[in-house]
Amino acid sequence: MATKKKAKSKSKPKRKKTAVKSKAKKAPRRAAPKKAKRPAKAARKPKPAAPAEPPPPGKRVGVVTHYLGEPSVAVVKLETGTLRVGDTIHIRGHTTDFEQTVGSLQVDHAPVTEVGPKDDFGMKVSGHVREHDVVFKVKP
Repeated sequence: MATKKKAKSKSKPKRKKTAVKSKAKKAPRRAAPKKAKRPAKAARKPKPAAPAEPPPPGKRVGVVTHYLGEPSVAVVKLETGTLRVGDTIHIRGHTTDFEQTVGSLQVDHAPVTEVGPKDDFGMKVSGHVREHDVVFKVKP
């Protein structure tokens, strides 16, 4: 006798029961707090003016064309007037602002006591200077 196998019935897996959502009323949204209004442009305070640049300390005589950092020497192009050893000068620029007495002047590596207009000369300086800094003659 042969036994017959029962065919398995393919049935879908059973679903889990889920909770039914209730259709309860939601709480009303709160209104966002109102922003404070900005004052009108006319009511704003004006910005303070930039500080006035102080007047030049003396007569402009030249401009720094080069600076040699290690020996601390400035090469200056004299525009007007004369400059002698012992004169007091003021050098002013974007980050430079100091006064000093001229101690030595050199033209073409030769020491001189006086330079005239349109001369390029070297001068020992006490502080760091930059190109385009302005040289003023304060006292003769």
